[in-house]
Formats: sequence, C-alpha cells, structure tokens
Amino acid sequence: MEGLYAPWRSEYFTNSTQGCVFCHIADTPEDDEALGVLFRDTHCYGVMNRYPYTPGHFMIIPYEHTSAIETLDEVVWDQMSAHVRTGVKMLKETFGVLGVNIGMNLGECAGAGIAEHVHYHLVPRWQKDTNFITTIGEIRVHGVPFEGIYERLKQASLEHFKMSTY
Repeated sequence: MEGLYAPWRSEYFTNSTQGCVFCHIADTPEDDEALGVLFRDTHCYGVMNRYPYTPGHFMIIPYEHTSAIETLDEVVWDQMSAHVRTGVKMLKETFGVLGVNIGMNLGECAGAGIAEHVHYHLVPRWQKDTNFITTIGEIRVHGVPFEGIYERLKQASLEHFKMSTY
C-alpha cells in the first residue's frame, strides 16, 4: 500500500482529551461550534465526524456512556433512531446524496475507533463515489473543507431536527 502524507490527521493521533471524547463533547456545550456539534436533544446529540469517510459524515451519540446498546433505555434508543431517520432526510435534501450508509461498530474487534461509547454513523454516498484512488490506492480525497460542510449541516439541522419533549 502506498503512503499519503496527511498532516491534518496528526490531531487524531495526538488528541489530548482525557477520558471519553464523546463524553467531553457532551459535557462542553459552550464548545459546540469548535467541536462540530450539529444538534443537542434530551438523550443524544449529533456531531460531525472529524475524520469523515465522505463529506457530511456525522454521528448520533447518546449522552449515556456505554459500550453496549442493549443497556440503553428504550427512550434513548427511540430518540437516537428517530434522529437517524431525520439525518438521512437532511443529507438527501441538503447535499443531494443518493444513498447513506448507517452503522454502528460495536466493540474494537468490530472496527469501533471509540469502542467505549456507542454511536451511529451516517455516511453520505453518491453514485460512483468510490474509484481507483479509493478502492485500489486505498486513499481518500476530500475536496471540500470540513468547516464549509459543518456550516451547511449546522444550518440544515436547525431546520430538520425538532427537539423532543422526552
């Protein structure tokens, strides 16, 4: 496999946040813009993925720190699931995506980068968005700045996500 110099990812490897990064985000609403938070509801919140697979990739995360979805209260699970549906609609309407990968990697052996705190991924997809450089070269190229995508999704989230009264 070829190497690609990507100095912007050094932040991922040198993150100095103590403890769970998702709990840190949950506990610091005053830093929402800097952390890429899209919305907050009573039991979960939405946040941009700092290291996205495609532009617009974001996550829905419960405030409760757990690695096991089976321990989540039904109300929490229902709220997360409702926001996943809303998130798909938002991605389709805001970015014109043709598909969305939705998923959870439960446990490190299943591919979870942050295994200690469950979270949904919503990954926007377009027709032919994988090509030689991605499938053969194993390199991802993002032609859109993170901040611009965040601003578009943040604005769209104000219109799409109606906070619940759980």
